[in-house]
Amino acid sequence: MELLKRAASWTPKTTVYYGWIVIAVGAMGTYAASGSAQVTLAGIQTLIYEDTGWDRSTIALCITIGTWVAGLLTPVFGKIADTHGPRLVMPLTSIIVGGCFFWIGGMTAVWHFYVAYIIARGLGNPVLIGVMPRTVAVNFFERKRNLVLGIVSMARPCFGAINVQLITLVSAWSSWRTAYKLLGVYSIILALPLLIFVRKDPESIGLLPDGTEKNISPPDSASNLGKGPDTDREIWSAGEAAKTFALWAVVAAEFLIILTSGTIGFQLVPYLHESGLSVTMAALAWTLSTLLNAFCNPIWGFLSDIYSPRKLVLSALPMSLGVTSIFLVIEGGYPGFACVVIWGAATGGLNVLGGMIIANYYGRHSFGSISGIMGPFQTIGLGLGPIIGAILYDRTGGYKQLFIFALVAYLVATILFFFARQPILKLSQRAQKPSI
Repeated sequence: MELLKRAASWTPKTTVYYGWIVIAVGAMGTYAASGSAQVTLAGIQTLIYEDTGWDRSTIALCITIGTWVAGLLTPVFGKIADTHGPRLVMPLTSIIVGGCFFWIGGMTAVWHFYVAYIIARGLGNPVLIGVMPRTVAVNFFERKRNLVLGIVSMARPCFGAINVQLITLVSAWSSWRTAYKLLGVYSIILALPLLIFVRKDPESIGLLPDGTEKNISPPDSASNLGKGPDTDREIWSAGEAAKTFALWAVVAAEFLIILTSGTIGFQLVPYLHESGLSVTMAALAWTLSTLLNAFCNPIWGFLSDIYSPRKLVLSALPMSLGVTSIFLVIEGGYPGFACVVIWGAATGGLNVLGGMIIANYYGRHSFGSISGIMGPFQTIGLGLGPIIGAILYDRTGGYKQLFIFALVAYLVATILFFFARQPILKLSQRAQKPSI
């Protein structure tokens, strides 16, 4: 028994700050779970159609249900991230997701795909991609918090784009089913490094955020209270944050942004293919778009550690509006290829700046729980996106209405972010952090 306790409390010694180790290993889990991400399914859906004979709505409905399940579970795992941490949950989820991917690779009926995908998406998204890795990032970093959040957020679209290409390549050699079986094996094996390296926060292993050795300025200093972008000296609970207008304005804006991402993003490969490009070229455009979108996340994070994330998102949204409007005056083909790629770069950061605003406004002590409030709305929007896109396409026979929908959503999101100013914790509710 004593040996088991020592094994459980053992932490590998590293020459770099341990927070970077946790982020790197967590990213390996994100790669595994990205096999169920919309960005991946959007790029390979044509392979599934051709193999199974299913229509577009069949897969879109499954993705919507899986995404909604992930949204409903996000508050649960956000609370677990705050209270117990990810050390046991992440490895267990990796095993379950791996089993689901192996099942998808060998499925023989549509209900097989639905059950396996919904489980993989419902558990994998909050635990390996969303709220739990982001909570760990916020816990381990303070000075470079937004940069690290950008890096963590970059992992999902980046790995999704890589998965699209790998699955496409494997399908040319064997089939997309083989690719999912291989991804399943990887996910199961990954459980061991997740168990060994992942931790809840730096304090649990005798460290402080950023690897700081000691507090240079007292946390109860009046001169520090409420100043700077980091509000960790004001301890917000999830309940207190939920009473502020700023939180709900950010939640609504993020809902619209992610809804738009799902509505347009899931249709771009078919849009290019139907305009005359090959499936390979269409998938390449989506991959480049996704990679540019992903690489923009740490750039926005770096800038958010210097400037207000709210001001940055108010700069990014007009760019997104401008690029999206170009789709209304072109007919796809190679101009569409270029526009899809530019759209990915222009919208990069929109899906993460909201989380950075939440971290800056409310601090790290209840970040998982507060993000859990926002999570269901984000994932519901992401789940609705493919369905709305499919309905608009089926009813109009084209893509113009999708792009008009996106323009309206971006405009409303801009207005919401404009009014989402930083809240102030009332003096009667204010609590100071204990000295560490």
